Amino acid sequence: MKPIEHRLCTAPMMDWSDRHCRYFFRLLAPHAVLYTEMVTSGALTHGDVDRHLRFSAPEHPVALQFGGSEPEALAHCARLGSQWRYDEINLNCGCPSERVQHGAFGACLMAEPALVADCVKAMQDAAGIPVTVKHRLGIDSIEAFDFVRRFVETVARAGCRTFLVHARNAILKGLSPKDNRQVPPLKYEYAWLLKREFPELEIVVNGGIVSVAQAAAQLAHADGVMLGRAAYHDSHLLALLEAQLFGTHPCPRAEIAAAMAGYARAEVAAGTPLRAIARHMLGLYHGRPGARTWRRMLSDAPALARNDPELLGAATRAAEEAEQTKLAAA
Repeated sequence: MKPIEHRLCTAPMMDWSDRHCRYFFRLLAPHAVLYTEMVTSGALTHGDVDRHLRFSAPEHPVALQFGGSEPEALAHCARLGSQWRYDEINLNCGCPSERVQHGAFGACLMAEPALVADCVKAMQDAAGIPVTVKHRLGIDSIEAFDFVRRFVETVARAGCRTFLVHARNAILKGLSPKDNRQVPPLKYEYAWLLKREFPELEIVVNGGIVSVAQAAAQLAHADGVMLGRAAYHDSHLLALLEAQLFGTHPCPRAEIAAAMAGYARAEVAAGTPLRAIARHMLGLYHGRPGARTWRRMLSDAPALARNDPELLGAATRAAEEAEQTKLAAA
């Protein structure tokens, strides 16, 4: 099996990183590793497997993120992920939400590196594909680098070779998940030090990266970068990063929108509401003169209710015309 290169990754984002979002991201960044939103081991064991695991072939390479802390249950889920042809299984050790903590997984697992190691080994043995871990630097007031160093060292001994490091602490009590993405200070130097301490491991940096320049700065010290909400709200950033990191030409926004219109036609014909696809595309023209027109048209409830994928074409033409008008007036 060819190793997956994690030079550019999109983050697992609850309620956002669904299969329609990932298809959109893939058009923008053909080389990126795309991560699913987190699926709990309980939801997959007792819920609708097809709904949780279905994806389309163009999404490859795609990684399936699990939340859980029971090695046997996670092994079962990893086996399913392998059967559904995911390229990688990822264990969530970074989510700080209270709901996740009540399930005894997410960021609180950083306090139990031996258990995480057992989970990783069980999943690897069951799935036969790479298992990676996404984690924070510490929890609550634990600020010492040695905490995350011991965590990585212990989990690496179980066979994990790739660590996706959200370069902040997780505050388990008193901060919302949103605040946990913003309030704890970024400490990129800890992620870089992990790479120096464990040169044989793949270290990917996540958190606060919002530009091509910032991504390039991280890649001077680490193996890859992971973008979440920055890529969601300013989607074309992924195309710019793809061009910078892999020597390609950024795909024009209008071409991305046209490809998504083709995707939407097939999905709508199969019963998917257009709204489920269009909602992920609002950031495509971010920062451009036509951005407001684009967002307005793709948020128009009566237009979306008609479920006609031609809305994407009409919105593209309107956004492009607004941009040409602005350029002509300059």
